This record gives sequence, structure tokens and C-alpha cells, in this order.
Amino acid sequence: IVVKSAAGMRKCPFKAPFQRSQLLIRSEKKQTFTVFDRVREDCPNFQEKIKPINAELTQPNLAISAKDSQELLSQVNVVFHCAATVRFDEPLKHALLLNVMGTQQLLLLARQMQKLEAFIHISTAYANCNRRNIDEVIYPPPVETKKLCDLVEWLDESIIQEITPKLIGDWPNTYTYTKALAEYLVQQEKEHFNVAIIRPSIVGASWHEPFPGWIDNFNGASGMIIAAGKGILQTLKVNNDAVADLIPVDVVINLILAAGWYTAVHRPKTMMVYNCTTGGINPFCWGEIGYHVISTFKRNPLEQAFRIPRAQTTSNHLINQYWITVSHKAPAMLYDFYLRLTGRKPRMMKIFNRLHKSMMLLEYFTCQSWEWSSENMNMLMTQLSPEDRRLFNFDVRQLHWSEYIENYCIGAKKYLLNEDMSGIPAAKQHLRKLRNIQYAFNTTLLVIIWRIFIARSQMARNIWYFVVSLCYKFLSYFRASSTLRH
Repeated sequence: IVVKSAAGMRKCPFKAPFQRSQLLIRSEKKQTFTVFDRVREDCPNFQEKIKPINAELTQPNLAISAKDSQELLSQVNVVFHCAATVRFDEPLKHALLLNVMGTQQLLLLARQMQKLEAFIHISTAYANCNRRNIDEVIYPPPVETKKLCDLVEWLDESIIQEITPKLIGDWPNTYTYTKALAEYLVQQEKEHFNVAIIRPSIVGASWHEPFPGWIDNFNGASGMIIAAGKGILQTLKVNNDAVADLIPVDVVINLILAAGWYTAVHRPKTMMVYNCTTGGINPFCWGEIGYHVISTFKRNPLEQAFRIPRAQTTSNHLINQYWITVSHKAPAMLYDFYLRLTGRKPRMMKIFNRLHKSMMLLEYFTCQSWEWSSENMNMLMTQLSPEDRRLFNFDVRQLHWSEYIENYCIGAKKYLLNEDMSGIPAAKQHLRKLRNIQYAFNTTLLVIIWRIFIARSQMARNIWYFVVSLCYKFLSYFRASSTLRH
């Protein structure tokens, strides 16, 4: 039983008529999500087709009540498992608890489901990022999962933290490491029911649904984009020629649903793994993304930007550290000093320290490229009818990157920061003000350097006069040429 996506319900790809979807969620305060505005228009009573069930991955039997458990065991025919911690710096014990042991508990529950036709597990394309070429297969796990879980169960947290680098080996973080372990657990269940694994790469804003550029979190690329738009992030360690394997969130959802249909209806003899990526089909590099992000925010600036948006990128560690000092730490210290003088609490150094920590976690992915095979994703596309290919579109060959990045930036402005597009003229005026302040600061700095260094040396003065005279001659020539043309 499926819904099309968070954007709205379309026709069900399964042969059985759509009736109801059970959604396992943690108990939270009541919230209203704009993402459902469109589906409310198309289907005002859509809530009747979704039943929320309180659950918690870290608790025995997922903390599901006996009544809800009975309903799940007797009615569910397709399971989509996407619950996980996506924090790269999650302590290993907690990452194992959520991503591995939580998956194991859900698999045990799925074994008891009387009508189960398919179990779809959402992994990550980086689960095997210790390899450069990644096929649509399950690779051997780095350790025996049960032994590792037993080990961290009784070890002290401080000891686990100390030995974590040795345990995860050449995986960059606990997230990718535990997702690799979870894939192997899912594979072990292929004899009991039909399973498939979806591996999205870096999930970004929506392409089409529910709205172009829709996004609801600051994770991954979204946080970088907003920090760049605000002028806070002005330098980052990136290989400009490395492929930025962004994948729109609605593409991932569409592939998940199509894979659920194919697994349940066609029951493939071998377990299917789908690398949901763009790099091998429609590549786009980090340098190109940076250019389009900055140019978009100059046309559609964010409100109350800290500085004019710009990006200094390099893959060299020492050069990156230099730019961090010049472009991040020095301005942050000056601004905090200004805040103290005006009786306010300093905050910029704290913001930059958090930013640098996040950027360090992402450097592994922004400085290198991978090659993923996508034969299964291409095969699945051919299995859909023309109408379903339109409704459940995951053909990234049609993705126009410059348009997508522009919508991504505007979507971050509208849906994450809740900024109205009518405020763009005022935001542009603010950028002009920042530009004037920057010119005044640079002029003052130049005068100070002149007074301290250049004015005291005859050779330096001669060089300075030579440079100034060249500039003057160039300007005179430019003006004369302009006058002749008119």
C-alpha cells in the first residue's frame, strides 16, 4: 500500500486497490507541514488514508502497542524502511542502535507479516564509499554484525569512542559504516520475503514535486547553500572537477515507489539493488554548482546577509586554511569585537566554528568522485508504462542542472528561511550597502598599509608610483577610446 510521495497521492502502482497506509513515527508535538498543501487541494480527506502508529527504533519490539502490532501483521503488504540517523558524527553505539539494530528489529517484524509482498530498504550510495567503482550488489560486511553489536553493548562509551576509528577503518564516518552493515542484514532476509535496496546519493531539494526547490532541512548541501547565500561561507575545500552527485528528493521517492511495485508484482529471482545517483548519467561538478549558487543569490539575495555572496574553493589544505583565517575567522573576530563594544553578546565565532565542523565532515565527499553503475535503475524505467513513467519520473537525464540549482536556492530562501520573494529589492539594497562598506574598509586598509610600510621606503614608493601611473594611463586610454566611439 503506497502513496505517491509527500507531495500528493496519485494512482497506486500496485494491482491491488489503494486502501490505507500505516506510518511508523515517533510521537511528536502536532505540526503543520506546507509540503501537504498541494495534496490537501487534490484530496482534502487524504489523512483518512494514512494511519500514524507510534514507534521507536531504539526500543524492544519498536515500542509498538499490541493492537497496532496486530494490525501491521495482518494488513501490511509493502514495507518502506527509511528511518535512520543521518548524522555523520553520530557516536558509533547510537548509530548501530538506530541504523543496524533498528533495521534488524523491523526485519523480525516483517517476517511475521502475513500479507507482505515486498520490503524496500533505503540505504545510501556511500555505504560502500571505500570503493571507487560501486556496482548494484551487496558487498561483504567489514565485520560480523552481531559480534560488533555485542561488543559495543558492554563496552564503556569512552572506550568505544577511542576505538571507533579502528573499527570503521576506511569508512569516513559511522553513518556510512553502519549503513553498509544494515545492507548485509537486509540481504540475509531475501529467502524469507522479496527485498530490494535503494541507494540515493546526496539528497537535495525537489525537482518537481511538491514544488520545484522544496526542501525541509539544513542537512548536507542545503546548509552549505544557505551559508554561502548569507555570505557566511566564503571558502570551502572542494575539488571543482569532482562530480557532485546530487539527487532530487522527489526522484528518490519516485524510484522507491516504482521499486516497491516491481518487487511486489514481478518478484525478481535475485535481490535488486538500485544505485539512485546522477553522476554516471547526468554529471555536474562542484565548481559548476558553486558558480550557479553564487550567481542565483546575487540575483535573488537572502535577507540580512552577513556579507556579499562569493565562494573561494580549493582542494589544497594549506590554501584552504589560509582562506579560512582571512575570510572566516578574522571577520568573525572583528564582528564579535563590534558586538561587545555595543553591549551585545558575541556569536559569530561560535557560528563559524560550527560551520567549519560541518565542512570538515563533508570534505571527504566534496573532494573526490565515485562511479556507480545504474543498470537496475535503467531496467526499472523500461518496466513502467508511459503514464507511470510520467507520474513516477526518476529519469535524471531530463534534469537541467542550472535551472535545478536556481530553484534549489530560491526554495531554500522560501521554505527553509521563510523569506518572501517581495523582499528581494530590500535585500539587494542591503547587498549594495555591504559593498560600500567593503570598499570603504579596503580603502582604509590600503591607506594604513601605505602609511606603515610604503611611505617609509624609497623603493616601495617608486614601485607604488609606477603602478599608479600605469593605472592612470590605462584609465586615460579607456576614457579616450570611449569618447571616440561616442
